[in-house]
Amino acid sequence: MNAVEVSLAGMLRTPGLVGAVLVDAVTGLVHARAGNTDAVGDGPELAELAVLMTDRLNASGADGDVESVVVTTARWYQVTQSVPRFGDGLLLCVVFDRERTNLALAVRETSDHARLVLA
Repeated sequence: MNAVEVSLAGMLRTPGLVGAVLVDAVTGLVHARAGNTDAVGDGPELAELAVLMTDRLNASGADGDVESVVVTTARWYQVTQSVPRFGDGLLLCVVFDRERTNLALAVRETSDHARLVLA
C-alpha cells in the first residue's frame, strides 16, 4: 500500500465518511481508492465535472477555478475538493452517509483532508 492509499484509508476514520477517491483533474486517472466508492463515480466523470463547473463559473463572469463541488442525494453527500499541488491538479472525492453527517462539517473535513492527502 503506498502513502496516498494509507492517507485515504485513514480518512475513513472521519465520522460518516464511507469512501474516498483521489483523481487526476485533467485525465481522470484514479490514483487511489478507499472504502465504499460506488457513490463517487468514475475518474473521468469527476474530472469532467470539475472542468464543467469551472467553465460555467468563468462564463458567468467569475474568476478562478472551482475549489469544491457538493452533490447531495437522499442517501449521500458527495464532496469533490481540489488538492493543492504543483503540476496537474488532483481532485479528492469523498462520500459521506447523509444520516450520520452534518454537511458543513463534511465540507470542512474534506478541505482539511485535501491539504493533507499528499503530506
